[in-house]
Amino acid sequence: MQIVILPTADDVAAYGAELYIKQLTNKPDSVLGLATGSTPLALYRLLIQACQQQRLSFARAKTFNLDEYLGLAGDHPQSYRFFMQQHLFDAIDILPANTAVPDGNATDPFKACQQYEQQITDAGGIDLQLLGLGRNGHIGFNEPSSGLRSRTRVKTLTPATIADNARFFQPGEYQPHLSITMGIGTILDARKVLLLATGANKADAVQAMIEGPLTAACPASALQFHQQAIVVLDEDAAAKLADIEFYRHIERENQALLNRLSGH
Repeated sequence: MQIVILPTADDVAAYGAELYIKQLTNKPDSVLGLATGSTPLALYRLLIQACQQQRLSFARAKTFNLDEYLGLAGDHPQSYRFFMQQHLFDAIDILPANTAVPDGNATDPFKACQQYEQQITDAGGIDLQLLGLGRNGHIGFNEPSSGLRSRTRVKTLTPATIADNARFFQPGEYQPHLSITMGIGTILDARKVLLLATGANKADAVQAMIEGPLTAACPASALQFHQQAIVVLDEDAAAKLADIEFYRHIERENQALLNRLSGH
């Protein structure tokens, strides 16, 4: 697990955006895993800007989103399909047919989960998967107690996650308590994983993910298994790490090595 600690949330977004730009530059037909939530928004704005400046193109890319609320159609303002259209897809040159989000309004959601898993396989697997981090350590909607080898499935949301997301719904509006989410095993199959976490409210989850035991109580701890997991944090999110100075030292040494190898 590579741990990158940066001064601000804007720096975290810029670092993540450059990884996506590099991925698409090196492999224009990349299969990209995407996430919703407040953390990726700044990254998406930077990708839109880069696309408009013709620094990159999504024309040959395919995308798969982590999750979706069960019971919301894609045109519902609180659906994750709507979020992605509003904050990324409608502003870049990606083909609509190449943007996959789980079908929250599926007649048979269990069959839809199997089909989504097969779509990812048929696309050749995900090259770079973006993740946020829930306060309880969830990734996607893989809540605590999720199987560490789980696949795309219907998942019940915890009361804590429901409470965290309630601010997006109007008083009295239907708020789903179920979701469709990529499983932890599905996420771990991605060739590279990029997790972004910012803010002091994520510090406990960050510490459990990086320094705690591998446990279903903190689903994100499964990333300890991944050979190419990059965790990018701002100072506030990293504040409770016991070995923070060692992680900074490792990153400095790694960058110095890369600079030497590239002749810089």
